[in-house]
Amino acid sequence: MTSIHDNPATPAAAALAPVRRARERFLGGRPPGEDIPDALAEAWRRARFLGVRRDLAPPPAPVPAHAPLLAAARPVLDRVLPTLAGCDTALVLADSRCRVLWSGGSGPAPAAGCDLSERTVGHHSAVLALRLGRRAETHGPEHVLDLWQELSAVSVPVYEPGAGRPAGTVTALTPLREDRAPHPGTALAEATALAVESELLGRARPPERLLLDAYLRHAPEGHAVVALDGSSRIVSPGAARLLSDETLAGLERRATALLRDAGAADGRQPREFPVPDGAGLVVRMTPVVHEGEIIGAVAVARPDPAEGTAAAPARPPGRSGEERLPGLAGASGPWRVAVARATGLARTAEPLLLTGEAGVGKSSLARALFAWRGTTEPLVVDAAEGAPGDVPRWCHAVAEGDGAPPLLVLHAERLDQPDVAALLSLLARRPEVPLTATHTPGTRVGPCLRRLLDLLTARSVVLPPLRERVEDIPVLLPGLAGRPSPGRPPLSWSLDARRALEQHSWPGNVAELSQVVREVAEHRRATGPVRRGELPPGMRVPPAARRLSGMERAERTAILEALRRHGGNKARAAESLGIGRATLYRKLRALGADQP
Repeated sequence: MTSIHDNPATPAAAALAPVRRARERFLGGRPPGEDIPDALAEAWRRARFLGVRRDLAPPPAPVPAHAPLLAAARPVLDRVLPTLAGCDTALVLADSRCRVLWSGGSGPAPAAGCDLSERTVGHHSAVLALRLGRRAETHGPEHVLDLWQELSAVSVPVYEPGAGRPAGTVTALTPLREDRAPHPGTALAEATALAVESELLGRARPPERLLLDAYLRHAPEGHAVVALDGSSRIVSPGAARLLSDETLAGLERRATALLRDAGAADGRQPREFPVPDGAGLVVRMTPVVHEGEIIGAVAVARPDPAEGTAAAPARPPGRSGEERLPGLAGASGPWRVAVARATGLARTAEPLLLTGEAGVGKSSLARALFAWRGTTEPLVVDAAEGAPGDVPRWCHAVAEGDGAPPLLVLHAERLDQPDVAALLSLLARRPEVPLTATHTPGTRVGPCLRRLLDLLTARSVVLPPLRERVEDIPVLLPGLAGRPSPGRPPLSWSLDARRALEQHSWPGNVAELSQVVREVAEHRRATGPVRRGELPPGMRVPPAARRLSGMERAERTAILEALRRHGGNKARAAESLGIGRATLYRKLRALGADQP
């Protein structure tokens, strides 16, 4: 199946047989059925909407004459290419528009110049990796094109230095080998992408590099940092959360004035000033100097000592369609996109479906939307607990116009048949009913419930799993810890512990993180910030003691992922990686990945 980052890779050959049958049904004009993930079915529907034909060959497109990504990647690719001789792996470099800039190796691969955008060829791993900003895999029948039915692909995004967005992807292609997990090209793709990112960083122009270095000195510590040169800016997640777009624009104007007044006596001294719309915040702006000239500035926002410790201010709406909902935390790209879509759909009292893995926060988002709209308190029906007759009674009240409140159905996948039938009947007569439902994919869906979900798909929001927004973990921790016991300080976290939390795969999402935080708070006896050693055993893997090469880091990542997938069982992890147990133990010691 399509796997993203920490998801288990495709299992044995039988796992793809249902996908092949579903693909043939779908391409034949019938519903794909219930044997495939909702995300994959949605990707196929997009391809149909875009008019992608199964017999299409990727069309050529002009390769940019001066592509910085290709220029930076070529030395890396020249070093990697000889290692591909005689194996069945091909490597592909594509830009952010999915145009192939380079391809090589012994296996089948699209030629340089091919247009692999989703609009042209449909769903594949590079499109998925660019959308999610993380590694992604696709296998054989998950693709729409007949040409790719016997290929497995893994794609890794290549990030622009400091920009926070992918410049392109590195993809490893192999023949479809359903008995090999994880994808055999994963380490190669990750190591190549990391090496290309290093080349991009090294090729940055000296002033840009100096400004980026000044930014990086502050940003990894979680501070609210903005680097500005008068024409562009790099904004850390902390700054994006605390500072509005109006404040960021004001900082940019100040940076421009700093460049203009560089000759003044105090023009090169750090300056401090309060943030107008950030209650209790002050900004310290420090010029960055190169060869005697000011080339930009780094601004760091922090609580104003005169105001005491300030809580994080609410960020007013700054981006188009973005709202701050009560009781919710998160500033990552995937989370903002989901919340923006949800608030946009919630502006009208029509049906809304919130879907996603267990524990991602569907119920919390639903309740926050009701509070944000300021409407009547909804009638809440939790199908997991069973509330016989509540849904039909509500449907009857709405149909009769008796002033029924909005309805919130939790765990729609567990609705009884009479409840589903009542909702379908009401929606047939009144498509605009004020219904909000949450749904967790993964359980078998009957034909009636499938029909209900299909009716709600047009107004649905998919919430991202926690592993796709790990940068939100530091923001979530304070709210999950709750109030400390009398006489005890609030729970705080060391940088090492936060990194350990960000490295975890979080199969239980925010609900699992909440459980971990509660257990740490209840059982710890030490004082000061929580340390890595106080976390559950599976999260205590320390960082490497020495600086690892790109290939070693990729190998270490693959080993730790295998251990997580198999619950720490080293024998099973070694088997999944195709190595012996003794080799696994040796690699764990050499790569600094021994678990205490």
